[in-house]
Amino acid sequence: MARFRGDRASRHAVGLHANPVQPISFSNLNVVRTLLDAVGRLLSRLGWIQAPRAQEISDLAWPRIVTGLARMSKATADVAMVGIALGAPAIAGVGYGVPFWTMAFMLGGGIAGGTISLVSRHYGADELGAIGTDVKVSSVFAVAATLPLVVVFWTAAEPLIGLLGSDPEAIRYGARYLQVASLAMPFAALNLIASRALIGAGDAWTPMVVRAGGAVANVGLNAVLIFVFDLGVVGAAIGTVIGNIVGLAAFVAALTTGRFPGIGTLPIRVPVAGPSWDADTARELAEISIPLALRKVAQNGGQFPLLAIVGMLGPNVVAAFVIALRVRALMNTPGWGFGLASSSLVGQSLGAGDEPQASGFAQDTLRFTVSVYAIVGVAVFGFAPWIAALFTGEAAVAEQATLLIRAACGSVVLWGVLNGSMGPLRAGGDTRWPFYGQLIGLFGFALPVAYAGAATSLGLWGLGAALIVETGVPAAVIYARYRTGTWMQRSRARAAA
Repeated sequence: MARFRGDRASRHAVGLHANPVQPISFSNLNVVRTLLDAVGRLLSRLGWIQAPRAQEISDLAWPRIVTGLARMSKATADVAMVGIALGAPAIAGVGYGVPFWTMAFMLGGGIAGGTISLVSRHYGADELGAIGTDVKVSSVFAVAATLPLVVVFWTAAEPLIGLLGSDPEAIRYGARYLQVASLAMPFAALNLIASRALIGAGDAWTPMVVRAGGAVANVGLNAVLIFVFDLGVVGAAIGTVIGNIVGLAAFVAALTTGRFPGIGTLPIRVPVAGPSWDADTARELAEISIPLALRKVAQNGGQFPLLAIVGMLGPNVVAAFVIALRVRALMNTPGWGFGLASSSLVGQSLGAGDEPQASGFAQDTLRFTVSVYAIVGVAVFGFAPWIAALFTGEAAVAEQATLLIRAACGSVVLWGVLNGSMGPLRAGGDTRWPFYGQLIGLFGFALPVAYAGAATSLGLWGLGAALIVETGVPAAVIYARYRTGTWMQRSRARAAA
């Protein structure tokens, strides 16, 4: 289907989203699209969502879900490969290093949340000239936020990892991984900015080609570095750095030329010439992005004390917990697609002044999201023992991981409520309450429950309960905020300003 770039009325007459000029063939990815379309049709037949909106949501969400699956599969494969090569201490070490490294995604993702809000509203209002400034200002924010972390993690990796664990071997592995992987942080944050800018303009295909394709190639590269060159956790980290640099180079070439090989013309272009900074854009971006970044930092930051608490039960339990977190992250990939589809479609509707359409997309995407998460959670729950065995040959670790993976299945369904409710808030610029919900859920509930598990006979059952309340409480807060409709009022006020 051709991209519509004419006047606002003609674009909205056929729907807000249209795929770019059709692309490179990824025929094996049709399975994801087919399954998502099937769920959408079922929900529309049940009267839960409207069929035209279900199709638009599916069209925009599925490439991002594929991207998430590829990237989380890459991260999961890294854990599995270092576990096979080096054992449970290496799994624990990478588990200790990942929360530090993913600060790039927390900060970059928060800033990119502001990017998609600005770009989608400008695109919906046919203000294409403002989009280049949105992207450039977002990029400045991303680099400024992540470069200091590179310096800290490169120079103080071992002391930082030592705060989380006491096993010397796991600490050594974690420090090696973190030191090298930290070099990728600015590149990872800039990749997020570019990806969200395109999705904000209704193009989820190009980010999928760049990021999912890169992640798949990265798995092969890491396997060579880990097993052939015997680089272990350092090999996994080197692969991460190379993958992010190559991905960013592809995005820069595409956005500055407005074209991508095999795809054709993109919906937006970021000219090299022109202003790289605008104070008004920076203020609006900061207002939207800071609460989002703080929420993500709180979410990720909570993994530090959480892993330290889990460490009280020994390295085998840490390994089982890290396996469960990797599986939960993989199950959460539908939220990557649905959350961003909601932000883009709702934001474009708001930019076009069509509030009923915005409300309809918000409601239907939420229902679609939760339904898909429920299906995924039930499937993984049943296959949990076999999934755990893919990560480790140690029977005790696999048994513990099975219990925690099953707890993660309940946790991830609640994460679906969170992601589905979050999209409209992000589109409307109402981003403070998600931060409050994350703080309450993590520090008021998840950490105390996890400590009770580590310090009493509850053990793994306490850790499993912590996974559930960690997502359940923020989901309740964010959903309640979404139901107030304040996000629509915020958008209205911004448009009038």
